[in-house]
Amino acid sequence: MTHRTRGHRKITNTPVELTDLGFGASVIGNLYRVTPPHDAQAAIEAAWAVGIRYFDTAPHYGLGLSERRLGAALRDRPRDAYAVSSKVGRLLVPNEQPRGIDTEGFVVPDDLRRQWDFSRDGVLRSIEATLERTGLDRLDIVYLHDPDDHWRQAAEEAMPALADLRDQGVIGAIGAGMNQSAMLARFLRETAADLVMLAGRYTLLDQSALDDVLPAARELGKSVVAVGVFNSGLLSSDRPAEGMKYDYQDAPPALVARARAIADVCAAHGTTLPAAAIAFPRTHPSIINITLGMRNAEQVAQNVELHDQRIAEHLWDDLRARGLIRSDVPTANDPGRSSQCL
Repeated sequence: MTHRTRGHRKITNTPVELTDLGFGASVIGNLYRVTPPHDAQAAIEAAWAVGIRYFDTAPHYGLGLSERRLGAALRDRPRDAYAVSSKVGRLLVPNEQPRGIDTEGFVVPDDLRRQWDFSRDGVLRSIEATLERTGLDRLDIVYLHDPDDHWRQAAEEAMPALADLRDQGVIGAIGAGMNQSAMLARFLRETAADLVMLAGRYTLLDQSALDDVLPAARELGKSVVAVGVFNSGLLSSDRPAEGMKYDYQDAPPALVARARAIADVCAAHGTTLPAAAIAFPRTHPSIINITLGMRNAEQVAQNVELHDQRIAEHLWDDLRARGLIRSDVPTANDPGRSSQCL
């Protein structure tokens, strides 16, 4: 297999570099359905072969299964050649009342359960457990995972604990990952966070991050990793259909109609809705990486093909003119776009 190289972007003010495309390892933790071990291994090998060197996981994903599989697949790779991120905030503890199967979307036994904990001790215990499960010697990035209901403890205990580890050189970069953008802006403005992982709030259907976290990142010179670019599925098909998911729920008819209208404009510009959905976050200069879930080698190949398509700038202009995306989405002649333009 021919090995490729990809573009890299550095997380601002840190030593950590990320490839332009990242490997999201939630699905190899049996998200929604079983991913056979050989498929998970093959996905990581295929990602490596096409130059992907950023891998994101979390204890939450399959109650540790994602971390174990990712660590096993990377164990023989040169450690300085790739970056791994994991997350803290959900400790895995013995489940005193197992029912047989996890109840949070992963098809795994529920012999463990998640326990919210953003205390300093919880952060240290979580990182230690992640290193044990992955077999890695260090984590390049650690995010606070979904601290929506835990701002005070996350900001006052967890983030300072991560900052201490970063300042000691134990971790390369620290941040938070969430499905909302407003609190991510607070983490950038009010804590020691270097970056944020923004899920689903800067997409072809939702540009609400332009109201808070993206201006904060730009003003402070901090970095953003974009995930959830398909909004749970509605943007993943060339022709969106009724019954597809949007933010984990059945998509409302009005959103399906809007997605179809965007798909029509994409087709007129010689591309597809999924390719445009992946390219769209790169319109913002603070977004340095797009990370996509990859379940098997075929999905890796498909994601890479979509990601690497050239998208004409006129597409975004046309979508703005038709009112299908916000008028304040950055344009190609926007200062700061030079390193991001296709």
